[in-house]
Amino acid sequence: MARQTGLLKIKGTLDNVTFYKSKDGDIAKMKTSVDAARIANDPAFARTRENGKEFGNSASAGKLLRDSLRNITVNISGTNNVARITQIMSKIKNQDITSIRGQRNVGVGIVNATAKALLKGFDFNPSAMLGSMLYKPYVLAPATGVITIAGLVPATDLTWPPSATHVSITGGFLNINFATNVVDFKLTNVVNLATVAAGSNVTLTPTAVPAGTGTKIFLLKLEYFQQVNNIQYPLKNGAFNCLKIIEVA
Repeated sequence: MARQTGLLKIKGTLDNVTFYKSKDGDIAKMKTSVDAARIANDPAFARTRENGKEFGNSASAGKLLRDSLRNITVNISGTNNVARITQIMSKIKNQDITSIRGQRNVGVGIVNATAKALLKGFDFNPSAMLGSMLYKPYVLAPATGVITIAGLVPATDLTWPPSATHVSITGGFLNINFATNVVDFKLTNVVNLATVAAGSNVTLTPTAVPAGTGTKIFLLKLEYFQQVNNIQYPLKNGAFNCLKIIEVA
C-alpha cells in the first residue's frame, strides 16, 4: 500500500492498482488476484483462514466492549478507538494458551492476569488522558465499584480547559462475559463541581453491582462544561473530556 502524492489524485483501478481515498489520505494498493473461494478452501491458505477467524473474534470482542459502554462514552472525543481496542483484544486473544490455532479467543485469554493488564489503563481520548487531567489519587473498592477521591480541590487538582467553569465526575462498573456476550453495566452518581468550589470528598457509587459472571471493568470519567446564565453547556465535541479504564478484575 502506498500514498498518492501530487496535485492529481486518481480514483478507481488501473493495471491492477486500486486508487481510493481513506481516512489516512489518498491510497494506492495492488489488486489481489486471489479470489475468496480459493482463500476459503485451498489448503495453502489454512493459516490465512485461521488468522482471519481469530481476528474476527478479536474485532467482535472489541465491538461488544464498545457497545456495552455507550452510556459512558457519550461526549468522549477519541480517535481510532475501534482499531485501538481491536488491537488490544488481539493481544488478549494471544493469551489463550489452551485453544488450538485458529480458535484462540478473547473469552479464554482474558482470564489471565497479563491479559487484564493489557486492558487496564486504556484512555478513550488519547488527547485528554485522565492522568493529565486529574492530579488527585482515587481509590477503588472492587467489590462494590465505589470510587472515592478524598479532598479534591477543583482549582488545583484538575486541569481546566479554556472557558470551562464546571466539571462532572462519574464512574462505571461493567461486568462483561466475552465467552457468552452477556454484559451488565452500571453507572455511578454524577458529582458536578465548579472550578471555584471548595475542597471536598468525592464519592461515586454504582446504582448496583452488575449481575452475572465475567470480567469486571471499572471506569472513571471527567466531563467539562461552561456555565452561561445558570445553564451548563458541554464544551465543543468533548475534546477535553476523558474516560479511562482504571481497573480490570
